[in-house]
Amino acid sequence: MSASAAVEDSRLHDFDITDHDFERARKMIYDFAGIALSSAKRDMVYSRLARRLRELGVDNFDAYLDIVASGDAAEIEAFTNALTTNLTAFFREGHHFPIFADHLTRNGQPQTVWCSAASTGEEPYTIAMTAVEAFGSFDPPVRILASDVDTNVLAAAQAGIYTDDRIAKLEPERLERFFKRGSGVNAGKVRVREELRRLISFRQINLLEDGWPVRGPLDTIFCRNVMIYFDKPTQLAILERFAPLLRGDGLLFAGHSESFHNAAHLFKPRGKTVYGLARGKQ
Repeated sequence: MSASAAVEDSRLHDFDITDHDFERARKMIYDFAGIALSSAKRDMVYSRLARRLRELGVDNFDAYLDIVASGDAAEIEAFTNALTTNLTAFFREGHHFPIFADHLTRNGQPQTVWCSAASTGEEPYTIAMTAVEAFGSFDPPVRILASDVDTNVLAAAQAGIYTDDRIAKLEPERLERFFKRGSGVNAGKVRVREELRRLISFRQINLLEDGWPVRGPLDTIFCRNVMIYFDKPTQLAILERFAPLLRGDGLLFAGHSESFHNAAHLFKPRGKTVYGLARGKQ
């Protein structure tokens, strides 16, 4: 092990996290964001929150969690951001987007789409690219709301700047059409073109909060790879709030490992991890 690695390894273990601390953190992230962390996530909780202890100069987890529990809005946000997992990619689960494009063009009306887990922006920009391609115009009749609970990733999404490795799997035609390459100090990076960015409105929304600032009727909701972090009662509560927001023929896109059998009275399958309202139009 190198000297620098040894120093970093020692820093990873400079606090004690008790069973009580871990269970307290699990309960707090569940209360704040509905995220149900398994007992196997102890090391992840330690490593992510230890950074906050160092930044704040706090000596132990119990004292740090007291700060969060005190209602400090800034630290609640930092705590939630630290324990939120954000894995995403452009055109992830690509089988969804031909279905989405067909759905957009089948309706002869302006479309409203909510991407409810925007992360660092790859998903809402993919939605926007699909809309532009479907209508052959940078001015499609589509309005996209992109939201996330994590304010850090939302800021990155709004900036729309990505390193080359993040766009490596995109076709050259899409890269040319939708991105501008950086030069000089920005070499090795791309930025989403303004024509695409202006199709999206970004907003911080916690799916557990009351009174979502979202108005229906919506034509499409993307909520992919989010429900896996919620327990079944929380999933059902969110789906119960999604359903009234959708048009009768609206679609809900879920992640590859998510199924809504417990909400069959609300949603029925319309394809691979694609759902429509149980009582909606066929």
